[in-house]
Amino acid sequence: MNFAFSVARLPRIEFGAGAFNKTARIAADFGHKALIVTGARSFPDSPHWTSLQAALTQHDIDWKLVSVSGEPSPDLVDQAVQQYKDQGVDVVLGIGGGSALDAAKAIAGLLKPGNSVRDHLEGVGPELPYRGPSTPFIAIPTTAGTGSEATKNAVLGTHGTEGFKKSFRDDKLVAEYAIVDPDLLASCPRHVLAANGMDAFTQLLESYVSTKANPFTDALALNGLAAVRDSLLPWYEDASDAGDHRSRMAYAALLSGITLAQVGLGSVHGLASPLGAFFPIPHGVVCGTLVAAATQVNIDAMRTREPGNIALKKYADVGRLLSQTALPDDAAIAALLETLQDWTQRLQLPRLSTHGIGQADFGRIAANSRGSSMKTNPIALTDTEIMQVLAAHL
Repeated sequence: MNFAFSVARLPRIEFGAGAFNKTARIAADFGHKALIVTGARSFPDSPHWTSLQAALTQHDIDWKLVSVSGEPSPDLVDQAVQQYKDQGVDVVLGIGGGSALDAAKAIAGLLKPGNSVRDHLEGVGPELPYRGPSTPFIAIPTTAGTGSEATKNAVLGTHGTEGFKKSFRDDKLVAEYAIVDPDLLASCPRHVLAANGMDAFTQLLESYVSTKANPFTDALALNGLAAVRDSLLPWYEDASDAGDHRSRMAYAALLSGITLAQVGLGSVHGLASPLGAFFPIPHGVVCGTLVAAATQVNIDAMRTREPGNIALKKYADVGRLLSQTALPDDAAIAALLETLQDWTQRLQLPRLSTHGIGQADFGRIAANSRGSSMKTNPIALTDTEIMQVLAAHL
């Protein structure tokens, strides 16, 4: 085990039931003008929104609201920056799922510089270095999935045949605070719960077998995987003990954001980028529906070409953790694959074809899948192997 590693910047984390009640007090430490970026419906329709407004007023904080409907685009970010860059915003609050947090992160990063986010998007524009400074940003997730509250990248995109999903990424974009309150997950619909939970699981699994994995991230990933094992299916299938399950899944999602930010991901997220750009398929659905097949293809490729790859042993570790049995490596890997197939079915994750994806699209998807996530997959996959992943759950 390589004990030489570095840990990139993380936010200060406030975790636990009721943590949301600290939001206004924490925001007031940065000033008295806030920009709130949130989803179009779920949070503004909740009682938490009413309580936040009252708390902001109590702390003498004026606020403006930006609503994010669907996944954020560069145009949405640019419009918000142009509208608010000269209004003296002291702090940006991102409240919602990954889309709202990513939009808030990008807006916070550009309110002071004032330029277009396209200047910095990887693989899109001139890819100019980001100089900052960023406006202080507080991330408050209302779903348990993306881990965006702990990362330095804001994923933005456009849909269609020429669509893209790319990152605006810099250490200066990391939130000052991540306020993670499991109570905010109480109204999460079951289908969102399933997709986001599998996104968190996939991020933990892919970071654990990443080519950049280290002892620090391994410890966090295994701890998070155990939390998913204990709570994702019970929370999805049975409302009892919901509070404990929400807490464990919020914790797992937070850890998944920390680990991916440190060591990267793998083939599932490599494929999620073009799939989400070209087709109207939610990111969590991509992760949940492909992780079993991607894991199988990775394992088959390593057994054929790299039988000494350490990731084979690590996949076995995860098989033992999920099955809670002391199996030998081959049996543990088989147990892992069986568990992933079982979860995919029980969580009722839709196949790719339900979102208009067909075999004729495979070549274009594979050709656009080799971004930063694919570079840390435990083995370099061929186009044929990538297309096998897609075909397995078409």
